[in-house]
Order: sequence, then structure tokens, then C-alpha cells
Amino acid sequence: MSDRSDTSDTTATTEPPAGRTPHPAGAFGRLASWSQTHRWGALLLWVLVVAAITLGSQAVGSAYRNDFALPGTDSQTATDLMAEHGARQAGDSVQIVFKDEGEGGLRAERGRVGKTLARIGGLPGVAEVRGPYADASAISRDGTIGYATVTLDGKAEQVPKGDITRIIDIAKAAEGHGLTVALGGEAVRGAEEEGGAAEGAGMLAALVILVMLFGSLMAAALPLVTALFAVGGAIGLIALASHVFTVADFTPPVMMLVGLGVGVDYALLIFYRYRHELIGGAASHTATRTALDAAGRTVFFAGCTVIIALLGLVALGLGALRGVALAVALTVLVTMAASLILLPALLAVLGGRVRRQVLRRAERARSKGKEEGRRWRDLALAVQRRPLPALLAAVMALLALSAPALGLRLGFADAGNDPATSTSRRAYDLLAEGFGPGFNGPLVVVSQGDAVAARELRATLARTDGIAATTPPLPSKDGAVATVLAFPTTSPQDEGTADLVHTLRDRVLPRLGERTGADYLVGGSTAAAQDFADSVADRMPLFVAVVVGLSALLLMVVFRSVLIPLKAALLNLLSIAAALGVITLVFQEGWFGAQPGPIEAFVPVMIFAIVFGLSMDYEVFLVSRIHEEWERTRDHSHAVREGLAATGKVITAAAAIMIVVFAAFVLSPSRMLQQFGLGLAVAVLLDAVVIRCLIVPAVMRLLGRHAWWLPGPLARRLPKVALERPAEG
Repeated sequence: MSDRSDTSDTTATTEPPAGRTPHPAGAFGRLASWSQTHRWGALLLWVLVVAAITLGSQAVGSAYRNDFALPGTDSQTATDLMAEHGARQAGDSVQIVFKDEGEGGLRAERGRVGKTLARIGGLPGVAEVRGPYADASAISRDGTIGYATVTLDGKAEQVPKGDITRIIDIAKAAEGHGLTVALGGEAVRGAEEEGGAAEGAGMLAALVILVMLFGSLMAAALPLVTALFAVGGAIGLIALASHVFTVADFTPPVMMLVGLGVGVDYALLIFYRYRHELIGGAASHTATRTALDAAGRTVFFAGCTVIIALLGLVALGLGALRGVALAVALTVLVTMAASLILLPALLAVLGGRVRRQVLRRAERARSKGKEEGRRWRDLALAVQRRPLPALLAAVMALLALSAPALGLRLGFADAGNDPATSTSRRAYDLLAEGFGPGFNGPLVVVSQGDAVAARELRATLARTDGIAATTPPLPSKDGAVATVLAFPTTSPQDEGTADLVHTLRDRVLPRLGERTGADYLVGGSTAAAQDFADSVADRMPLFVAVVVGLSALLLMVVFRSVLIPLKAALLNLLSIAAALGVITLVFQEGWFGAQPGPIEAFVPVMIFAIVFGLSMDYEVFLVSRIHEEWERTRDHSHAVREGLAATGKVITAAAAIMIVVFAAFVLSPSRMLQQFGLGLAVAVLLDAVVIRCLIVPAVMRLLGRHAWWLPGPLARRLPKVALERPAEG
């Protein structure tokens, strides 16, 4: 074997050490060989494809749009009915709130307010403007606060942001000389949203961890560069696809979050195995082929599990999530391809320099008496000595963190959770000050009947507990339907408002309908948000069953075991429940200074899909190494110790990178991304530290040889899939 300090790959022999028999390259090894042989072509192809996609997406722009339609729900039926009969409330609205505490109050500003509203009435996207002076109820009792309602010609997600921005600019231009102006409504909140520096902070933290792991800036940069290439290409592809498919406008930051975490993770798992082979004396190109044949297979199956989990979101049947699921699944697919094709090409170009740095660092470690994986081996041995106490302590801790999730309340945060400096938050506070919190989210109750039925509706609503005020019936253009706006006594995100919606639908309106013969529906953005949350909650069991079932089946095929997939599924569910418990405490209960409110309705299902898939990364990576040692020695305890010793460091490093990338999104101004980032970071932390380091070794010790049990009839029917190629020997 050639000297390890050789400065060129060409001087290093490709022959294995004596006594070790090389295995023929598998599909991933052949892929690595192709990438190395055509290194410059592969790199140039990646650069050209990413550049073409990026330039193309910038040239045509994106067409992200939200689809919150929920066919079959009361709110959607109400919206369709209002649109069919030409009711003004069919479109969403913008509230322009005015405040003047000077002499004469707001009535002294009639001229200035009127001119401003007249200009806004002529803007594109505006269907109607109703000023504060048209209805006495639109001005507060003390005469200082009033609001105008700008009815849009469509739902908030259908009106271009540019049209909303012009409304904001014209209204704000009237501010001054004692007059305060603020704007509210979902359309305004959407137009105000800005990106943060979360992605940059996450990448910087990831680079620091990689440098600490490898001791070399070049080695540390390789996984990060691979991830950036993949994410850049995926975002461009989705921007182009948004012209054909419905893709929500919050998709890009979610793709960036998941793509960076997963991309660095996958590249790191392969690079770490490559480093292990180099230290073992392999030449650079041989190490690359072996790494792809071993860790590359793990990455492939782990990536497939993530994609399966994400595609499980399609089972929910919610248009708003379908596009997000497909986009993030595509991101994972591209990052997986980059790790399997781009990374080997980069290693072929930079392999000589990386190899020298890796061997130099390994030699220094040996001279200091450091043994690779010794601490992890000792940890596994300590857990194996007392597996039951370690298991019970870890499970009890996870159950304690999971307990708050039992009270998790789904919904959508209202403008009261927006930054205090935003115009939507100021409008929210002014409306609550002048009219009560319910004015920020009125319920639109639709009456399909005659005028008498509409008047009865208003009278009934006025007598209903939880309703502060109502408007007179507003007939549609053809007179077939009428709408009454009901203002709750509680804010839109308050649990009391959700209870009010259910009370109206389940008890109040059915009884009224029996008496009048009319049909009544509760609609509006507040009711629609509740319908969305209810739909997610109702379909969650099916989603969980699909994802867990398919993932368990895949693991059963890979490891040819019944208990390993069952263990993985239960532990992954436990870590996800604990993560949901943490975000419940922080965002719903208001711990650590967070504004209390409901958990965004689609956050739990997205966290479940992504975390369940990511957890399988570590499960597959750890258990495959345990299985490799088991096949080689048939010593179960030894296999568990060596599996943890071989993977503990890289699993911890990979988890640390994902944790800092995900946690960086807590810095985002978006409450949804804050919840998403914290939930993912906590789940990965618990999975890597508590589950992989404590629970898995304890459970594997207790199961013993039974961990690999598979009934004979099932063993004969399942296909044989080798995940890790056996160690040479």
C-alpha cells in the first residue's frame, strides 16, 4: 500500500490491503466512477443547468399563489354563493383605519378622508369603497376612530400585491397633521411580509460546525457548496413550475429551510464515509466509490423516505399544501441527486488536497492517542449495562415534552401577532381600541331566502352570546341572498371565536332555518381559517397512517425485520409529539416572550412529514452500520456498540447543522416560519441526542437477536435489498 502522505491520487495504489477482497462496484459506486471520470463535464453540466434555470426563472418571474379553497365547507359554499349572486362581500376587504384626537375628532377630517378614499376607489383591484361617514357605526362612540372598508374584486390571494401596495401608499399619504392612518386585512398583511436573514445565519453556523468537524475550510465547504447548488436549482424549477401549478407564496422559504438542512446532511454523510475510507488507506477515487456504495445507498433510501412522507401530504386533499409538498419533495430529490453526482465530481477535482488535509489531521490525532469513536463506544457500553433505566428516563422525558401537545389548538394568527411597527398591527390595535377586538375578524353570515329571513337573521345574531354587534342585511345585486356581518366579542384567533362559529353552525342557525325556511351559512376569512384548521385535524389520522405505513414497509424491506420498523415508527412519532409540545408551550402559551396564539394550521402536518423523513436518515444510517457489524460478527451487543461508535460523531454533526439551519428561521419575521423552524430544530435535537444515543442502544440491547426477526413467509415474499455493502474483509 502506498504511503498515506502521498500528494497525488495517482501515486496511491488502488489495490486493497492484503487480506481484504474488493467487492465489485454497485450502482452507486458505478455512478461515482462516472462522475469522477467525467468530473469537469459533470461540474460544467451542473453549473449550466442551475444557471439556465436561474436565468429562466428570473426572466419570466414567479406566479406563486395561494389556494385556500375548501370545497364542501360552509365558508367555501358561502363564498361561492356570494360570488354567484353578486354580493359585495364575495371578495376580501381592506380596512383603512383613521384616528384623530383633535378638536372635532374624525368628523373634522371629512374632506381629507373623502379625497383619499375617492382616489383609492379608482384603483385596479378595488370593487367598492365604503367610507366611515356612510354608516354611523363605522365611527367610535368618542368620535376619534373610524374605518373605511375597501372591498376587493377577489380573494386576498387572487389580488396582485402591487394593487394592495398602491392602496397602502395612497392611504398613508394622508397621514399627518394629527391624523393617524393604518391599514388592516389579510391582503395588507401579505403585502407587508418581508424576508429575513435566516438563510444566511443558518449557512454561516453550518460552515462553522463543518470546520470544527473536519478542521479544514475546504473540506467543510464541500457539503455546503453541494447543498447550495441543489437548493438554487430547485428554487428556480419551482418558480418556473408556479406558472403551471398552484404553488403557495410561502413555499420558497420552506424549500430553502429544508433544502439547506437536508442537502448539507446528505453530503456530510457521504463525505464522512469518504473521510473514513481515506484514513483507512484508500486512494481518493477508491474512497469515493466505496463511500457512494455504502453511505450513498443510505442517502438514497433516506431521501426516498422523506419524499414518501412529503407526498403523504397529498392524502390530506388540501390545495394549499399540495403544491408545497411537491415543491419540497422536488427539493429533496435534487439535493439527493447533487450528493450522488455533484459531490463525487467535486471530490475528484479537489480530492488530492482534501486527502492530504484529512490524513494530516488523522495523523495528529493518532500522535495524541485519540481513538476515533471511543467516547461513543463508551456511551453505548454504559447504556447497554443498564438499558431499562436509560430507556425509561429518556421516554419519560419525551412524554413530558409531548404532554402540552394534547392541548394544541390549530388556527391562524391574526394581525395582533404582527410586529408592533407594521401597519396591520396598528390597524388591529386601533380597531380593538375603538370598537372591540371582534371588529378585526367579522363573521359573514349569508341568508338564502327572503327579506324577512334576513331581518330575522340579524335579530337572532344580535341576541346570541359572543356577538358584540351586527350590520343591517346587505342584499346581493339580484336580491337572492343577503349578508349580515356579525362582530364577535373576541379576537379572530381567540378560542371563543372558534367556539362561536361552531355554536352558530350547530345550534343557532339550524333552529332559525327551521323557523324561517331559509338557508344560512357562516363565511368570511375568520370562519374559513377555522374550517381549514378543522379539515387538517380531521384528515390528520389518515395522513399519519399513510406516511407511517409506507415508511415502515420500506424499512422492513431494507432491514428484513418487523421490530426495527415498528421501533423506528414509534420513536419518530414520540420525537414529533415532543416537538409539537414545545411549540405549543412557546407560541400558544406564550413562553419566552412569544405572542400567544394558535399554532398555524399547516405547521404540524409539515413538521410531521419532514421530521418523520429526516428521522429515518439517522435511523437508516445508524441501524445499517449496526446491521453491517451484525452480519459480520453475529455479536449483537458488539454490533450496537460499533454502530454507534462509527456513526455517533457524524450523526451529531449532521444534526447540529440541521438544528442551526432550522433554528435560524426563528429569526424570520414570519410567525409561521418561526414555528416551523423551532419545531424542526427541537425534533432533530431530540432525535439525534435522546433517541439515537440513548433509546436506540437500549432498545436494541433489550431486543437482542430478536431485533432482526422476520417471519418465514414474509421473508420469502419480501424482495432482498442490500442497503450497506458489507465491509471488505
